[in-house]
Amino acid sequence: MKIKKDDTVIVISGKDKGKKGKVLRAIPKSHKVVIDNINIVKKHQRPTQQMKEGGIIEQPSPLHSSKVMLVCSSCGNPTRVGYKVLEDGKKVRYCKKCNEIID
Repeated sequence: MKIKKDDTVIVISGKDKGKKGKVLRAIPKSHKVVIDNINIVKKHQRPTQQMKEGGIIEQPSPLHSSKVMLVCSSCGNPTRVGYKVLEDGKKVRYCKKCNEIID
């Protein structure tokens, strides 16, 4: 998966189209990401011993990684991600628009 934790992404389709956010968690096995304040769902929570109060809580739900696009830190545009192998053998991600290294 080309999107990692703490990346800034923009949603390109769905009900939250056009919103930007920071990736809180990446789930590579199912190709999903959890983004801060995006795809908010309401969950009915029963009171437990750890959480004394129950009720309806709002939390971000996972979103498929094909619905988001990485925002380049140097050019500030949503971009596709490519991979380069540097001279020292290190594999890094780079912006396809401005050819700057993201990692």
